Amino acid sequence: MIRFLQTPGPLKKIILGGILLVICGAMVITLVPGGLDFGFSGPGKGVLAQVAGQDITTQEVDKQARQMLQQQLPRGGEQAAALLPFFASRAAENMINEKAIVAEAQRMGLRATDEDVRDELQHGQYAAAFFPGGKFIGQDEYEARLQQYDLTVPQFEEEVKEDILFTKLRDLVTGGAVVTNAEIHQAFQKQNTKVKFEYAVLKKDDVLNGIHPAEPELKAFYDQNKASYNNSIPEKRKIEYAIFDFSKLQDQVTVSHADLLEYYDEHRDEYRVPEQVNVSHILIKTPLPGPDGKVDPQGLDAARKKADDLLQQLKAGGNFADLAKKYSEDTDSAKNGGSLGWIQRGRFPSPDLESAAFSLPKGATSGVINTGYGFDIIHVNDKQDAHMKTLEEVSSEIEPVLKQQKATQMAQSQANALVTQSQNGSLEKAAAAKGLSLITTSFVARNDALPGIGDSRPLMDAIFTEPLNTPNDVQLSSGFAVFQVLQIQPPSTPTFDEIQSRVEQQFKNQRAASLLTQKTQELSDRAKAEHDLKKAAKELGATVKTSDFVLPTDQVPDIGAMSGSAAVAFNLKPGEISGPLDNGDSGAVLSLLDRQEPSDQDYAAKKDQIRASLLQNKQGELFEMFLSDLRTRMEKSGKIKINQDEMKNLTRPRGEEGE
Repeated sequence: MIRFLQTPGPLKKIILGGILLVICGAMVITLVPGGLDFGFSGPGKGVLAQVAGQDITTQEVDKQARQMLQQQLPRGGEQAAALLPFFASRAAENMINEKAIVAEAQRMGLRATDEDVRDELQHGQYAAAFFPGGKFIGQDEYEARLQQYDLTVPQFEEEVKEDILFTKLRDLVTGGAVVTNAEIHQAFQKQNTKVKFEYAVLKKDDVLNGIHPAEPELKAFYDQNKASYNNSIPEKRKIEYAIFDFSKLQDQVTVSHADLLEYYDEHRDEYRVPEQVNVSHILIKTPLPGPDGKVDPQGLDAARKKADDLLQQLKAGGNFADLAKKYSEDTDSAKNGGSLGWIQRGRFPSPDLESAAFSLPKGATSGVINTGYGFDIIHVNDKQDAHMKTLEEVSSEIEPVLKQQKATQMAQSQANALVTQSQNGSLEKAAAAKGLSLITTSFVARNDALPGIGDSRPLMDAIFTEPLNTPNDVQLSSGFAVFQVLQIQPPSTPTFDEIQSRVEQQFKNQRAASLLTQKTQELSDRAKAEHDLKKAAKELGATVKTSDFVLPTDQVPDIGAMSGSAAVAFNLKPGEISGPLDNGDSGAVLSLLDRQEPSDQDYAAKKDQIRASLLQNKQGELFEMFLSDLRTRMEKSGKIKINQDEMKNLTRPRGEEGE
């Protein structure tokens, strides 16, 4: 089901919340109680974990991780590559927990029947996709839609059963959660009480400006903290290297017609263009069902009337894009004039929409279509029959790919040859024999940029693990580099003279923080003794300000979030003065001026919302504790086994492979 959901498509913009949302996937991810730290015995190569006898393969986890990453960073790039290990860890946790929960549900005798599945598809969150208007879309269409996401009917329905088991187990575990009226009222008071206060502020920068340490003080500070400076000058290395640049080698590469034809024949599926239509739509949503499961008929009639009125405006010559921007309730597409772009068969959320889109001619507008979740009007902007792009059409796309491939092979071959020849003599002579320029650096640290290369972590990691006088090659984003370490300068401890300015800054920061704490405490003590914050502030040079009425969720200048240390203001009585508040770059003392209690009417309006929120939190806490206990029990009994070698390889930062 996760694969189904993570496949991008315009249907997610159209239906409420998207088709086939996973009930449990996201919740399981958020309820992970800790990191992966299990003993290993059992799973073989390619199997990341076994849960209750079921294998979770490394390939499955890697696939899910890449799908999760694609959702977060659809453009990919270096940042995506760097984050893949993190998502792999999350995907592993997700899949292990899912199987553990299903196994426990089955152990407890819970079952998901075929009837449960039918009921979920017809009346649950899948109804709009497969039973629009209460009518089944048909077995052929059902299978076709699942095939769009590489799912068979048995695979999909088995995953629906697992979701149902999860829900049954969750409801069983959290069914005892209760929220009392006292808890609701207490939460309401805490969330909605407002306070107004005056506050005196002392700035760290003002304290810092008054600190002027003498050299003997700095030397004493250096000696006291010398351990923290040990080996703080990092290891440095002097290297020489030659570069094989892809862009220069590509100029030497030729691509023949035979090369293009061979690549085209091997990748024909990539050039198949399915039948598709480019459509825009105007959506008027229907009301959601009430607590009794019924839809308000008046709201339904109002939505239908609004859609009919829009259709009449279109028939009278109204501009579709303008009306979509103004009235469509699909906010994502509305800002683009209702455009949904190109959509293939099987990707529409409603069979009636799909039928209209593919039957209407280019430039035509449909009538009002009841999709089950709203009333839709679509306009066909363009149509395209299924066809195969010709070689002539795609040769301009293929040629740079082949040039890049050939240049990479050429660079790799030349780099390997240079390494081999260098091992029999010297890198300098081997490079000279090939007419290559050799770059020799001064001593460089691991985080330095290299001339002609810039920042390259893979190369620097290799440089700082390679022994002296051992030629090696590393692939870069722009080519290959062949390098050799000439000298190594080990880490060292700087003398006082070398880092005097750094020592001075650290000394001043430490002294300023200490003085600010002392001064803020003195401000609080004086204000309390004199019962006058303004007078104490004037004596100590603090600035006095007055807040607006603020809630616990608000921010106040120089104070920060009222949910932080300033939350003490909600516990003060009018006229009462707080203790010192440390906000990092400033210190403050508060004096409460006024408190504004929420009204009974406000409580009545928010009571149900607060009850639902508190109940959800309690249920989440109960389920989190249950899941944590379940994981512990299954690990101890050997029902969860982790292949630590596979886990290490999967979650290792990219660039460390092979080390």
